Amino acid sequence: MDKQMYRVIKVLNNNVVICSTGANQEVIILAKGIGFGRKPDDQLTDLEKLEKVYTLKDKDEQAQYKALVGHLDENFIALMNEIVSMIETRFGKRVDEHIHIGLTDHLTFTFKRLEQGMEVTNPFLAETEALYPEEYALAEEIVEFISAEMNFYLPPAETGFIALHIHSATNFKDVLEVNRHHQLVGLIASHIEQRLQIKIDRKSLDYKRLIRHLRSAIERVSNGEYLEAPEKVEKLLREEYPLCYDTAWELMSIMERQLKKAVPRGEATYLTMHLQRLVQYDLGK
Repeated sequence: MDKQMYRVIKVLNNNVVICSTGANQEVIILAKGIGFGRKPDDQLTDLEKLEKVYTLKDKDEQAQYKALVGHLDENFIALMNEIVSMIETRFGKRVDEHIHIGLTDHLTFTFKRLEQGMEVTNPFLAETEALYPEEYALAEEIVEFISAEMNFYLPPAETGFIALHIHSATNFKDVLEVNRHHQLVGLIASHIEQRLQIKIDRKSLDYKRLIRHLRSAIERVSNGEYLEAPEKVEKLLREEYPLCYDTAWELMSIMERQLKKAVPRGEATYLTMHLQRLVQYDLGK
C-alpha cells in the first residue's frame, strides 16, 4: 500500500504547516516542531507514525484556524496541541477537530480579558461539575497545566468553560448547543430555589442526581425520545407533593420554551421525585 504523502505548501510556524495531499487536497497539519526547517515542496510521509499530529481537513475550519494562528505565539499553539493530546489520551479516542479553533479562541480571549484587569466569572461551576464530572476533572488539570507552562494564572471559572469544550469535542457536539443546555440547567436550578423557597446545596448527592436527570431529559427531548411513567405513580405524587408536582410542570414549561420542543408528561413524575428529595434535604439541614 502506498504511503500517504504530503507536500509542504507553506510553513506557518514551527508547529503548523499547510500541505497538499496526493489527492490535491489542502490540509493543515499541527504537531510540535513539524515545521522546523521545512521548506515549500518538502515531502512529509508516514505522519501516522508521528505522535500528536492533527489535520484540519474541513475548509471552514482551515480558514478559521489560518486567521487565528497568525496572531498567536507558536509556543501557545504547541501548548494547545498538548492539551488536545491530553484530552484524547484521557478519553481514549480522537476528538472533533473544531476544538483546535474553539478552545484556542476561547483561551486567547480569556487571556486578553485578564490582562486588561477584567474579571472572569462562571455562575454554573457546580452544575458543570455535576453534569460532566470526567470532563471537569480533566479541565482542572488543564488549568493547572496552562498556568504552570505559561506562568499565567487562570481563575477557577475557566475550569467550567474548558470542561464544556472537552465535552463538546469528545461527543462531537456544537459547543454553543452544549452551552445552551448547560445554561438551561442553571436556569432551572434558580427557578427551583425561588419556587420551593429552598437553598440548594450544590454539593449534595440529591442535587447531582437531579442535574444528571435534567441532562438526560434535555437530551431525550432534543432527540425526540419519550419517557413514560406509570399513571398510578404520577397520581400519587400529585396528591402527596402538590407543590413539587406543580413545580415540575413549570420546569417542563421552561424546557419547552428554551428547547422549542414538547416535553412528555412522564418527565413530571421523575422531576417531582427529585424535587421532593431536595425539599427533604433542605428541611433536614
